[in-house]
Amino acid sequence: MDDGVAIAEPVRVGVVGAGRIGTSHAELLARRVPGARLLAVADPRPGAADAVASRLGCRAVASPAQLFGGSDIEAVVIAASSEAHTELILAATAAGKAVFCEKPMGLTIADIDRAIEAARAAGVALQVGFNRRFSADFAAARQLVLDGKIGPPQLIRSVTRDPGLANPGGVPLWTIFLQTLIHDFDTLLWLNPGANATTVYASADALVAPEFKDAGLLDTAIVVIKFDNGAIATAEASFSAVYGYDVRGEVFGSAGMATIGDVAPNSLRYHSRDGRHADTVRGDVELFRDAYTAEFAEFTDAVRGRREPAVTGRDARRALVLALASIESVKTGLPVAVRTIDPS
Repeated sequence: MDDGVAIAEPVRVGVVGAGRIGTSHAELLARRVPGARLLAVADPRPGAADAVASRLGCRAVASPAQLFGGSDIEAVVIAASSEAHTELILAATAAGKAVFCEKPMGLTIADIDRAIEAARAAGVALQVGFNRRFSADFAAARQLVLDGKIGPPQLIRSVTRDPGLANPGGVPLWTIFLQTLIHDFDTLLWLNPGANATTVYASADALVAPEFKDAGLLDTAIVVIKFDNGAIATAEASFSAVYGYDVRGEVFGSAGMATIGDVAPNSLRYHSRDGRHADTVRGDVELFRDAYTAEFAEFTDAVRGRREPAVTGRDARRALVLALASIESVKTGLPVAVRTIDPS
C-alpha cells in the first residue's frame, strides 16, 4: 500500500579491513542496519575479504583503492590498522566517499586536521567510531547532565578494563592511551558538555606483564583531567579483567549522581551453596552490539540526509589531544597543560 511516504534508498557501503572489528562491522551493516546495503569488503591479506564477503553476499576486493574506485559505493567504513586511518580517509574523500572511521581517526593532530579538511573540501560526511555515545545507558546519563538533573558536574569517571592480554609482546607503544583510553577521553568530554580540559596527569605501568615493560608495554593506567568548569575527571584502564569486559562511567554533581555500565549482560543471578553467580560480558562486540548498530544508523542517516554526523572529526581531535597529553605526562612524570599539546 502506498501511503505517500518516500522511503530512502539504503546507503551503498564498503568496509575496509576484515579483521575482528571489521568483520563485526560488516555483519552489522549487512544484517542489522536497514539504512545500509553492504556491497564490498576490502583487505589485502589473502582470503580475508573473501571469507567475510562469501558469508555476507557481497564482493571481496584486495585493496582499498579498488573499493574507493567503485562507482556503486557511496560510503566506506574504515576498520583497518590505526596507522593507516588518515591516508585511507584522504583517499576515500578524494574519491567522493563519505567516511566512517574507527578510532583513533589519526595518530597526530596534524593527521586529524588533514582528514577533517579533506572531508570538508569534498563535501562528504566524516564520522568517528566512539560507540559509547550510542549506548542507551551512556546517552541517558548525558541527557541527565543536559537537563540539569545532576547539577554542574564535579567528579566524572570512565573505566575500561579489557578481559585479557593474549600477546603482550604484540601491543604497540602507547596503545593503552591511543586505542583503549581514547574511548574514555571522549566519554569524559561528552559527559561534561561545554567544558574544555586544561591539565592532564597520567600514570601507567606494566602490571599485567611486567617482563614486557622494557619493550614498551603499558597495560595499566590512570589519568586525572581537570576542566575549565572546575570538574575533575579520572580515566582508568587495564588489560587484565579476568572476570570479563568491564566498561563503566559515573557523573557526580551538586544535584545528584548517575552511574553507567554493568559487566553482567542481564539481571540474572544464580545462587548456590558456593555463593552468588552472574554471567559477564566478554568483549566489546557483545557489550556494544546495539551501540555499534545505532552509530551506523546515524552514519547512514547523515549520509542520506547530507548533514554532519553526531560524532565528528573535531570530537576525534579533542580525544586525541588528551591521549597525547597523557603520553607526555607519562614521559615527564608531570602534569601537562593541554594548551602545550594543542594551542588552539
